[in-house]
Amino acid sequence: MTPSPAPPSTPLGQLEAAWERSDQIFGLLEPEAILARPISLRQPFLFYVGHLPAFAWNHLWRRVAGRPAFAAELDDLFERGIDPPDDGEAPTDDGAAWPPHDDVLAYRDRVRGALPEILDDAAVRDVVPMVLEHELMHHETLLYMVQELPGGLKRREGELPEAPAGEAARPDSVLVPAGSAVLGAPRSGRFRWDNEHDELTLEVPAFRIDTVPVTNQDFRAFVEDGGYRDQKLWTPDGWGWIDGRGHVRPGSWVCVDGEVRVKTALGDRPFEEAAAWPVSVTHCEAAAYARWRDGRLPTEAEYHRAAFGTPEGELREHPWGDDGPRPEHGNLGFRLWSPAPVGSHRAGASAFGVHELVGNGWEWTSTPFGPLPGFRPLEGYEGYSADFFDDRHFVMLGGSWATDLGLVRRSFRNWFRPHYPYVFSKFRCVRDG
Repeated sequence: MTPSPAPPSTPLGQLEAAWERSDQIFGLLEPEAILARPISLRQPFLFYVGHLPAFAWNHLWRRVAGRPAFAAELDDLFERGIDPPDDGEAPTDDGAAWPPHDDVLAYRDRVRGALPEILDDAAVRDVVPMVLEHELMHHETLLYMVQELPGGLKRREGELPEAPAGEAARPDSVLVPAGSAVLGAPRSGRFRWDNEHDELTLEVPAFRIDTVPVTNQDFRAFVEDGGYRDQKLWTPDGWGWIDGRGHVRPGSWVCVDGEVRVKTALGDRPFEEAAAWPVSVTHCEAAAYARWRDGRLPTEAEYHRAAFGTPEGELREHPWGDDGPRPEHGNLGFRLWSPAPVGSHRAGASAFGVHELVGNGWEWTSTPFGPLPGFRPLEGYEGYSADFFDDRHFVMLGGSWATDLGLVRRSFRNWFRPHYPYVFSKFRCVRDG
């Protein structure tokens, strides 16, 4: 594999690289898709064209630098989009309420042109990492929407690499002996989100964990065995969700003329080509499959123990060691624009021989999202995490093919509701040791 280019080292260079990828993602849309809402619980694409520059502008230019607005009504309109819950009512709009696309692009370009003026301010530079990571995270969530678009509403800008068909690694399980897991991170001066603090050490009993995630092919056996009709496998909440909506297969699969295909951001693939990829399912579906296999989902602490611990009791920054991620370590950072066959990156294995704990899909855990001891809300963005400490979201870890390398760190936590079907997810089973 070709080594990835070194990331930009200056705040402006990092922002410009993020802006370039934002434009690339919006470039996947046909013009008539800009007001589309392929995920009805989210705003139309046009909102996000304005939201990304507005977030940077409102935090850097207005809040920290104290400069005046040039379009206060757009700053407010695009400031923060709170998406409704996955089982709530979708917002309604008729498209006419939004400014013309050209006006939003002009707003974006004016923001981008002005921000370099204040990047020499030390206080501004301190907040740039938050603004940058916000944009990088939106790249992935935007692609959830792109994946749900009908094929006629998206286009290919150049040749974006996708994974070829291949064989999955042979499934196995390994015993992870009892030992400590370290969650979170100390307050070291490096930017991290508020839910990553403080550091917490937990003692974890021995457990067995699958060495590779569950594949589409594996999950098809669950479907064909009647897993979606066996209420005993589901929590009451999960059963109410699938039964009430008539689900009979994962949302990441689509049936076209009697043929099951697997969705990708760039277009559906025949099931056979994606059979070895990790299956992307909701938390409810992952937990039901694990019960069918006489297992369960790992806790957040078990994931950390398997991923970052060692038999000698050491702590690693990444499963493979302390060096930053390279192409051989995992499917991360847009090197591919799709999942890859599980176990394709053997150099990324943990010290216990567990593969693909980072990359190829966010990994579901059984742990509700909540604060670590010592939690303090992030200044200027107090609701970023605290709004979701409700026991109705579950921790996800590890990253997907669309996770920027700048977000790949041991302490990073993601979270979604148990019914949310759009995240680029994966999962594996554990059993008590």
